[in-house]
Amino acid sequence: MQPITMESAIQAYQEGGIIAYPTEAVFGLGCDPNNQAAVEKLLAIKQRPVEKGLILLAANYSQLLPFVDDQKIPQDKRYSVLSRWPDGITQVLPAKHDVPSFLTGKFSSIAVRVTSQPDVVALCNAVNGPIVSTSANLTGHEPARTAQQVKEALGDLVDYIVEGNTLGFTQPSKIIDGLTGEVFRI
Repeated sequence: MQPITMESAIQAYQEGGIIAYPTEAVFGLGCDPNNQAAVEKLLAIKQRPVEKGLILLAANYSQLLPFVDDQKIPQDKRYSVLSRWPDGITQVLPAKHDVPSFLTGKFSSIAVRVTSQPDVVALCNAVNGPIVSTSANLTGHEPARTAQQVKEALGDLVDYIVEGNTLGFTQPSKIIDGLTGEVFRI
């Protein structure tokens, strides 16, 4: 698989493809969250059960509003939620009632993160929306930290790989309940 341009990544996203891209600490696998077939393909590649739900990664909070029930975030919690971004913290927030279970899993919430990783920001801004984000690996295996590791581990299962660098974080994002602060993953 050859390195691609951002235009190719955008085209893959729009055509329902699976994209590997750098995040804060590891490479992610993603697709258009509004494309059920693409999400199901991603889950099959990962060997990940749909019940677990997925993360949405965005360039800014407004890109997440079609999925997050913003009205269920109490005014006294809003500053805390928004001040944790960008980078490093995935927050579980109330999902809008019409967000499909292939994104939320068995939950009435959705896991979301705003990033400053330039490749992801460019992609999300180009498509004016978030990208599904799960680590680039088979479930139970170590996540890929470079484009080369993605090629070795997933090869032809991925439609496009964005050749870029992570932000250099040492651990994948912490996952917390955005309203209570309860930590689900350190």
